[in-house]
Amino acid sequence: MFESAEIGHFIDKETYDQEVPALREALLEAQYDLQQQKRCAVIVLINGIEGAGKGETVKLLNEWMDPRRIEVRTFDRQTDEELAHPPAWRYWRQLPAKGRMGVFFGNWYSQMLQGRVHGVFKNAVLDQAINGAERLEKMLSDEGALIFKFWFHLSKKQMKARLNALKDDPLHSWRISPLDWQQSQTYDKFVRYGERVIRRTSRDYAPWNIVEGVDPHYRSLTVGKILLEGMQAVLNSPKPRARASNFPPLPDIVDGLSLLDCLDLNKQLEKDDYQEQLITEQARLSGLMRDKRMRRHALITVFEGNDAAGKGGSIRRVAAALDPRQYNIVPIAAPSEDERAQPYLWRFWRQIPARGKFTIFDRSWYGRVLVERVEGFCTQADWMRAYGEINDFEEQLRDAGVIVVKFWLAIDKQTQLERFQAREEIPFKRFKITEEDWRNREKWELYRSAVCDMVDRTSTEIAPWTLVEANDKRWARVKVLRTINEALEAAFEKQDKRNKKSKK
Repeated sequence: MFESAEIGHFIDKETYDQEVPALREALLEAQYDLQQQKRCAVIVLINGIEGAGKGETVKLLNEWMDPRRIEVRTFDRQTDEELAHPPAWRYWRQLPAKGRMGVFFGNWYSQMLQGRVHGVFKNAVLDQAINGAERLEKMLSDEGALIFKFWFHLSKKQMKARLNALKDDPLHSWRISPLDWQQSQTYDKFVRYGERVIRRTSRDYAPWNIVEGVDPHYRSLTVGKILLEGMQAVLNSPKPRARASNFPPLPDIVDGLSLLDCLDLNKQLEKDDYQEQLITEQARLSGLMRDKRMRRHALITVFEGNDAAGKGGSIRRVAAALDPRQYNIVPIAAPSEDERAQPYLWRFWRQIPARGKFTIFDRSWYGRVLVERVEGFCTQADWMRAYGEINDFEEQLRDAGVIVVKFWLAIDKQTQLERFQAREEIPFKRFKITEEDWRNREKWELYRSAVCDMVDRTSTEIAPWTLVEANDKRWARVKVLRTINEALEAAFEKQDKRNKKSKK
């Protein structure tokens, strides 16, 4: 795989000086047009052999292009904050917006390669990381990102020659880092696992480019031309048309019966029973959140439901049991301009809690398959692929110790009407009712179908949905609290079993 990157490519200085002005002008023009049109974000992943010119090439690109539109990110050793979050969190929060370029050193490939080369984990874990990288890049590409992956290469002989030359040069010996010497000892392993990664992750939407790093002129022109060709291809291509999807009919379309029809919305609690059970469940939650086992977990609750279903009241009862320093409530509205310039999961990744913390989402990433689907804010292909992307997202959270509890609060159409009318009549509740709520009511059946589809496709063992009968607010609030408590206790019990096995 690396044979062509070890044959000694060379470009003389005269040819290099002749080609650079035109290339630089074209790169600047393409960069400017992408920024103006905001067609896509450009993500450049830098990997390969130490000493092959990675840093020098990126430095040169900043000279050739407008550095104000380039964000260079280096992911070295993980910080304590990063270690307290899922692994992908550190990358998601640094993604460039549409119209900008992000250059990532020490990216997800660096982490998996270093871990495997130094025996931190085995091939099975490496393959799992490779699959995760593939899914991430596919999603970013589907969301409009232009991905370049560069492997800067030197042969083993070339790498040793470079190290020896620098070692004996008093002016440049500082350029040799401990990582250079370390990789010189593990070169064969690094290249072997690098080939495995490249072979498994080079796809049409994110291909690898292997660049020989010996000659700086060849290296620089090659990288510049690859970037230019990719950006021009995006600029010259028409906006992609929505792909047709093979979308099967929902069960309720076939026989008229849905999950929501099976709920007993007449369930209720009397006031005295409600007060007793509410206090019991709040005290239970308070104790669980202070449990030392919570240090190994984070907690996320997702609240979705019909308008006026009582999400706000349920959230307040949950929050009332806790110290305000333990939790964060994130209300989700229409995305801002900054959020629209990113993949739709970006704003949720940024809000993932650290271990020991609790984040409550009032509406969530499920807007892609609910509001955006019903209102036509995204294509069918977009919301159809979102089911798999969301399941993958929640699996990553689970693997990092995050407990995800999801609620759909359901009410019938008549109850919603009564609550809407009450909100209009009570002065301090008028802020809760808007024209949009009445418009959404007219699409009741469309939303019902979307909800049933959402539950069918995203209620998993990892993160199941809990359907809450919410015609009676008391019943709903207690059920929400009890479900959270049971999820925490189940996670703690699994952790205890793992600890016992590890001690044997």
